[in-house]
Amino acid sequence: MQFRNELMRSFLAPEDSLERQNEKLLAIASSLIRHSESLSTEGAEGYAQFQRAAMLEEQVRERTRDLERALDLLNASNARLADASRETETARQNLASAIETVREGFALFDANDVLVMCNSRFNALLTDVRAQLQPGLSFAAYLQCVSQSDFLHMPEGMSRADWVDMRKRRHEEHHFIFNQHMGDDRWIQVSEHRTQDGGTVILQTEVTDLLRREREERGRLLDDQAKILRATLEHLKLGVCIFDARLQLLGWNALLSDFLLLPRNRLRMGMHFDALLEQVRDQFVFPHGLSAYRLADWVRRVRRRDNFQMEVSREGGQIYEIFAQELPDGGFVMSLSDVTSERHAMMELSRAKDTLEARVLDRTLELEDALARAERANASRARFVAAASHDLLQPLSAAKLYMASLSDEVTSPQAATTLEKAQNALGSVEGILGALLDISRLESGKVSVEPGPVALAPMLAALRDEFTPIARLKGLQLCVKPCDEVVVSDRSYLRRILQNLISNAIRYTQTGRILVVLRKRAGRLTLQVRDSGPGIAEEDQDLIFREFHRVNARASASEGMGLGLAIVERAAAVLNHPLELRSAPGRGSTFSVGLQPAPRLPAVPFDDIGHPPSTEPQTHDRTVLLVENDSDLSRAMVQLLEKWGLDVFDVPSAEDALELLSETGIEPDFYLVDYQLGDGMDGIELILKLRVTMGDVSVRLVTANRSEALHLLAATHQINVLHKPIPADDLSRFLSGQG
Repeated sequence: MQFRNELMRSFLAPEDSLERQNEKLLAIASSLIRHSESLSTEGAEGYAQFQRAAMLEEQVRERTRDLERALDLLNASNARLADASRETETARQNLASAIETVREGFALFDANDVLVMCNSRFNALLTDVRAQLQPGLSFAAYLQCVSQSDFLHMPEGMSRADWVDMRKRRHEEHHFIFNQHMGDDRWIQVSEHRTQDGGTVILQTEVTDLLRREREERGRLLDDQAKILRATLEHLKLGVCIFDARLQLLGWNALLSDFLLLPRNRLRMGMHFDALLEQVRDQFVFPHGLSAYRLADWVRRVRRRDNFQMEVSREGGQIYEIFAQELPDGGFVMSLSDVTSERHAMMELSRAKDTLEARVLDRTLELEDALARAERANASRARFVAAASHDLLQPLSAAKLYMASLSDEVTSPQAATTLEKAQNALGSVEGILGALLDISRLESGKVSVEPGPVALAPMLAALRDEFTPIARLKGLQLCVKPCDEVVVSDRSYLRRILQNLISNAIRYTQTGRILVVLRKRAGRLTLQVRDSGPGIAEEDQDLIFREFHRVNARASASEGMGLGLAIVERAAAVLNHPLELRSAPGRGSTFSVGLQPAPRLPAVPFDDIGHPPSTEPQTHDRTVLLVENDSDLSRAMVQLLEKWGLDVFDVPSAEDALELLSETGIEPDFYLVDYQLGDGMDGIELILKLRVTMGDVSVRLVTANRSEALHLLAATHQINVLHKPIPADDLSRFLSGQG
């Protein structure tokens, strides 16, 4: 058995082909079969060997089939590869043929900047290096090769190495285009485009004809512009000449030679400025002892930043204005204009002006005298009205007392009615005299007003209680809308304005209602008194504010003499409260009084009698330096702080604060500094200076600015901030040393 195995191993050589090994196995199988049949004593063993031989033969056949299939697949793959190679070569040839038909020069570099292909038009104008441009050339080598061509013209001031560096820098861009000057005055436009795989496509288009046409068109355009310029110069009423940077004459108009009294042939192209100036400098008289060399000095400046302008004169009285201005190329344009008539007209106007001023002065003096006389007469009238009103009120009061004493003694109904009418008449006279006295004070300008925070709620409530019974007697409804606003005004005069408006509305309204309401409009408050009366025609709306004028003059003297609205108008003007009227016949009337809201700092509940806040700190005999440039806000703060028992020094600016401290030597206990103080130092800068001069001060920065930048800046300098509007509790804690 071992012998047979060794025989088979020696018989089947590994280098034999499959066909040869198959033949040997078949021979071995036949020999084994014959040998097994010849053995009689070893039948069972021979049969086993036969089975093994049969199995070996089957394996050989299976392997042979696998090899055949592998050979078939290999042959099919080789066939497909051959087809693909043929298609690739065909596509390459087609691509080469396609780019060859392109009218532009074409080149393709791969992602490694290696030339893949190019057509015959690529760099066709560089005949001395054209043969070196073959596939496989690197982009850097391509640039070096092209830069050495004698047909490549470099831009002015650029060397060939600079050109290579420029192309390398531009190559880093994904796309760029530039024009390249070639030999024989030819031009190509070069454009580079980056492909999706990182390669580069270069296109070269000859644009020589296009550039030449542009030059011709530009030349024609310049010729046309020169003609237009010549026509424009001749059209001007100025003598004009133009010089280049070398001070040579480029152009002029005919009027220049007329002004300069020069024959036309004395002006020529290229004439130097000095030659022209030498011919004409003795014709003119320069002002203030100057000479023509003043103009020559300006012309020779390296940089003529300012224009040159001067008036000169000539014998005979002509006056000319010389004006010169530099041009962008270093030359200049100069004009000469005849201003004789204008200057003579100005002199005539000056003389007329002097005469008119003298007449105006005389008239002004006359008007001032008349005004002074009118003011004296008005003052006398005002004093008379005031004195007469005061003197008449005394006996009227006595008469009213006498009438009152008689009321208990009169028993007759007729006499009681007569006495009541007499008392009403005296009351009307007293009201008229009081109104005349108010008007007199308002017109004299001597009225004393004290603007300050005024709470509207208690004032409107008091007016509602005062006029509701009067309105009910006429069957009218008086509606006063409640509000909690605080305004800046004089309490007594604001009340007088509202009294007159409500009284006037009740007097002239027969049916309906009177509405008193506060409106908010764009940061301002408007207090309105509306009625459902007969209304006022537009032509009468200005007249109703005159003294003793009533539109529907049916009311008797006991009901008023038309002085209420006159007082309203004058009082509103003194308080700077805008007064408006909207009315139409049959639609009622609306009187509006514009009011300024009081600052919300400090956030303290004001009432009509100025009660102090509940958070009043215990700071008597302490001082506060208040730096605030808003006058209304400053007054409100001072009033509050003084109610708390503090002594307040208020100044509008940082500079005033430092000056006050330096001159008086005071050392305030507390400092309240606004951040925005107008021009000059702001609040933070002032606090830093106070720390230098006063040491560690108890201070708060007051601001409505809530930006993070300001907070960071204040925190950097360890400055505490109080935000507007300031809560009274926060301010109280600071002044009490608790916050």
